[in-house]
Amino acid sequence: MKVEQIYTGCLAQGAYYIVSNGEAVIIDPLRETKPYIDRLERDGVKLKYIFETHFHADFVSGHLDLSRKTGAPIVYGPDATPEFEAIIAKDNQIFEIGNVKIKVLHTPGHTMESSCYLLMDENGKETALFSGDTLFLGDVGRPDLAQKAASMTQEQLAGMLYESLYNKILPLPDDVTVYPAHGAGSACGKNMMKETVDTLGNQKKVNYALKQKDKESFISAVTDGLLPPPAYFGMNVAMNKKGYESFDKVLNQGMKELNADEFEMLAEQSGALILDTRGNSEFAKGFIPQSINIGIKGDFAPWAGAMIVNVKQPILLVTDEGKEEESVTRLSRVGFDNVLGHLKGGFNTWKNAGKEIDTVKRISAEEFASKVDVKKDMIIDIRKEGEYSAEHVEDAYSKPLAYINEWIKDINPDQHFFMHCAGGYRSMIAASILQARGFRNFTEIAEGFNGIAKTSVPRTDYICQSKVMAQ
Repeated sequence: MKVEQIYTGCLAQGAYYIVSNGEAVIIDPLRETKPYIDRLERDGVKLKYIFETHFHADFVSGHLDLSRKTGAPIVYGPDATPEFEAIIAKDNQIFEIGNVKIKVLHTPGHTMESSCYLLMDENGKETALFSGDTLFLGDVGRPDLAQKAASMTQEQLAGMLYESLYNKILPLPDDVTVYPAHGAGSACGKNMMKETVDTLGNQKKVNYALKQKDKESFISAVTDGLLPPPAYFGMNVAMNKKGYESFDKVLNQGMKELNADEFEMLAEQSGALILDTRGNSEFAKGFIPQSINIGIKGDFAPWAGAMIVNVKQPILLVTDEGKEEESVTRLSRVGFDNVLGHLKGGFNTWKNAGKEIDTVKRISAEEFASKVDVKKDMIIDIRKEGEYSAEHVEDAYSKPLAYINEWIKDINPDQHFFMHCAGGYRSMIAASILQARGFRNFTEIAEGFNGIAKTSVPRTDYICQSKVMAQ
């Protein structure tokens, strides 16, 4: 028997590949199927089942393409209602893979169909739990994402999650290995550990949700501090439930090469968003006007989902040469399938064609320190509220990037402000959005708070509520 975790850092997502005696299963695959098919061919095994723990909200699963290419059936737990052929398992149903078995544990709460898969080895020993979004390391799945009846509150769902965890998961042996669907950085939880594998026994000791004295305290703990989910979550659920275009077709379309004139014409005719995936330093020096910058070297897919919002939005790509396929692939993971093509040769093609370019006014942290008067100048901190609370520039406003569509309406175009994040990645996303919407009255700080903290600019952890963006 072999168990392999296939972890994707950008999405903080874990897929799982299990092999026993010539047969394999894959749990929660990502959109592109090649990594899984390569493993099957390498090991000379047949894919018997594709297990889905639930209808994912934060990424588009590869279950449909993988099933088409291998013939393996897709398996969901009870209460799942996919609009394609699948096995809907019963609670406690057993599936045999080679010499091992997998038991379905229906664990509603995160979603109604959420299920965990319990692996029993060749000797029948309960060995590993593939816990999906029911149980994370350090946390549990948020109870506000279920496709549920309007009469069902998040508190009621949290109550169901309590029953699932305390009655079905906690009684399992302490030495069972927990393999969650996500780790730190995912928006599917709020307090996840950076580790991606642990024992159930240790989670009983360190996971706040598993140490609550009763159901009421559990509900209070898991519902406290939940931020609104990203807008694209619902659209990803729909794609996972109803179906989607094959990844091969999506990739083929996105890899269409365009020269500068073709790119410009298609942008005008289609109303496509121009997405520039270069690093923020390069983008600041020059870019196609109206472009939005989300760097491929970072949490690219989640920020694309949070900022672009509509997964059907047509997109034209500007990338570093050689990064075209990666950009299309990572967009498809969160449902952005309408990439019309990319600028052949990247930004230099546009620049060498003599086309109009734009730049962002960017300064170093040292220059910021020499210019700013924190008592007079407006400073906008677009980091997460928790980062701001830990420490921030004195008198800075907290306006997280995730809520830019709300706070941008409050910006006075005649008042200058300085803007920063932690290191320049998120502030350049914000800068590109602001300039695309006509705002040019700001200066962005290259190294962000990480650089500012090394200067003499006064900082504090005191929070004035008037300076904090209302959530």
